[in-house]
Amino acid sequence: MRVHVVNVMRPNPGETGRTLDRIAGLARQVEARGFTGLWVTDSFGRGRATLDPIVLMSVIAAVTQKIEIGTCVLQVPVRHPIELAHRIQSLHALTGDRLKLGLGSGSTQADFDLVGEDYTQRFKTLMSSLEIMKRAWRGEKLDGGTLTPWPGTEGGPAVMLGAWRNKRWIVYAAEQCAGWIASGLYPTPAELEAGVKFYRDAGGKRAILSNVIIDLRGNAENMPLGGRASVMLTGGEAAARDKLRWIQEVGFDDVLCMAVPESLDDLARLRDAL
Repeated sequence: MRVHVVNVMRPNPGETGRTLDRIAGLARQVEARGFTGLWVTDSFGRGRATLDPIVLMSVIAAVTQKIEIGTCVLQVPVRHPIELAHRIQSLHALTGDRLKLGLGSGSTQADFDLVGEDYTQRFKTLMSSLEIMKRAWRGEKLDGGTLTPWPGTEGGPAVMLGAWRNKRWIVYAAEQCAGWIASGLYPTPAELEAGVKFYRDAGGKRAILSNVIIDLRGNAENMPLGGRASVMLTGGEAAARDKLRWIQEVGFDDVLCMAVPESLDDLARLRDAL
């Protein structure tokens, strides 16, 4: 099982002009410690300052050479599909096959309200937007014209679908996408086990468990959900090691761990004990 890092950096007061150094430093550490990839999340209307994921991935690409760079996951329905396809195409041109694009419907109404989009129609919008984006990456004629692919990006990057519980979406990920991304924040362990079975039965090849909080130092309250997620690497090193083995035994190919820079050494030890 491959182990990756999810960026959870938050702003520091008075750090104007230093954010670039912090992000670049994290990316270099992730690569130097031998993790498989560095992934970013996507939110902007939830009452805290965040950075645009495509901008972040551009920085990560510029200061690393080998690691995968991904989203877990990018909310499609809150953006115009052609404009988003163009931005992703630009990132694809910069990163090549290192780009692993996790896409989803979005989970929080606040992000939809901020841009005036209908939260209740997010799944329908996701499907139509995905189709438009795929056509755009292929250079097909669209209603308003054509998005000409940048050389080397024809067809678009590897797309992975983020889905928590719904069997229909998990099967779609197996049949139509390069991977399936589940979340460690909300689904129960039983739901994750069932999801992996749905995915494998439908022929899915790459199952990813994202947003798994690691905290061996008692600071989980500073992490998403205040450290009350469904699946976490907490409770001491032995317990965290057992949980990581359970994720592997369930059948996930990759685990994406929410780790602050100070916990990278802890995560590396857990990884090496697999």
